[in-house]
Amino acid sequence: MDSVRRVGLTAPTGFDEVFFAASSAVWRKGLTRRDFSARELLSAVWERVLQRNPVINALAAYDIEAAERQAAEAERRYARGEARELEGLPITIKDSFETAGLATTCGMEELADYCPQQDAVAVERLRAAGAVIFAKTNVPRLTGDFQTHNAIFGVTSNPWDPSRTAGGSSGGAAAAVASGFCAFDLASDLGGSIRWPAHACGLYGLKPSWSRIPLAGHIPPLPAMRLKSPPDMAVAGPLARSAADLDLVLCLTAGPQNAMECGHFPPVRKTRPEQLRLALWLDPDFAPVDSDVEAAVRLGAEALGRAGALVEETRPAVAFAEVFEIYSTLSFAIGFAGLSPSERARFAESAKDFAPEDKSYRAMRARAARIDAASFSRLVERRAVIREGFAAFFRHYDAILCPPAPCLAFPHDLSPDPMARRLPTSVGELPYYDLLKWASLASLSHLPATVAPVALNPQGLPCGVQIICALNADREAIAIAGMIENLTGGFRAPPAR
Repeated sequence: MDSVRRVGLTAPTGFDEVFFAASSAVWRKGLTRRDFSARELLSAVWERVLQRNPVINALAAYDIEAAERQAAEAERRYARGEARELEGLPITIKDSFETAGLATTCGMEELADYCPQQDAVAVERLRAAGAVIFAKTNVPRLTGDFQTHNAIFGVTSNPWDPSRTAGGSSGGAAAAVASGFCAFDLASDLGGSIRWPAHACGLYGLKPSWSRIPLAGHIPPLPAMRLKSPPDMAVAGPLARSAADLDLVLCLTAGPQNAMECGHFPPVRKTRPEQLRLALWLDPDFAPVDSDVEAAVRLGAEALGRAGALVEETRPAVAFAEVFEIYSTLSFAIGFAGLSPSERARFAESAKDFAPEDKSYRAMRARAARIDAASFSRLVERRAVIREGFAAFFRHYDAILCPPAPCLAFPHDLSPDPMARRLPTSVGELPYYDLLKWASLASLSHLPATVAPVALNPQGLPCGVQIICALNADREAIAIAGMIENLTGGFRAPPAR
């Protein structure tokens, strides 16, 4: 990275730790008031990257020279009074989204030289709003792990404790945002890939309603396998240091893929805690969580309750185990789309080794590899009943408060068989794929979910709460995250390393 110093960027003064922990609104205000220029901001961000990225390894590809040209154009727009919503803000993009002129590998050695000619739709919209895209953030190979590592760029570490994971698959994105390397990051989520890293790194993350933000230009699927519609349950969404930033990015990127303008949203109807009726959902029998995770969820609920919200321990009339079974089967099936026919056949052949009632992860994965049209149709019918159960519940409740994940950020574990890995928690070791359980509730039914940081545990690791709302109530989920932000103190910056 040291070679990029040749571009002539001069590290400015006046950018301190408080600044780099601030929201993009603070950065944008400084640009608008001419406290600093877009190139000075980019330079300050890049100097921070050079100093701190060697420890956490959040970034994949980057092009600082192209970013400097974007920043120069932003300065000209400010001078002409033509600044756009994100004018001059340096941002990063998860290395699963195509970026014009900037390598997009999705952690695959086979794509190490792939440089797209055009942006993914959501990236294009951010660029059109004036954002300065200077780097991609690291991912696991084909976004297929809960930790971030690949053969090209290596392992991404958690800025709170580099011996621990930053999460996955948006671990590079979360580590970059938490470290102040960017205003925000555009990431993606199928099985908690935004929500788990947000929780692990102490950030705000949004999994929007399905298809709310176009996913066109995202890998997987591979560039040679373009789909007419996004994969079921997979979404694009932001990671940021404030709830307001989630709202900003949502409003700038949402809308049909071929629309000339982004989506327009009505104002949020309930803006104060005392207007809310909330459900607190914990399930120690089917989906146990670490005591620190439970404490953070309860702390968020109690903060809203003290501020006037009605909070009840209740849940929709759906079976969590059934939700998870259907979700897991569909999710594994989607994952097989990125494998060769021979690899898929190998997993399908193993299905005969499992009894029909076996709900283990290995069994569900094997059955997903051989799923036929009739089996898929039955799963869709069962899912429709579950979706109606959630819809009925949200006619009486504004949101569900629940854990984002069963554990906190854990020590790196890159042992070769993910199915054999375990999650360390206060309630004992849990299966690695239990990281999908609390993510499945919103994903299966296409519901919006935000994660908001709530507290640090006694060891100094961040803990968050997941907020699930009704279909298309994305801004309501963000608004509740904002209320928790105001009540519990918001983003906390990790220690300097």
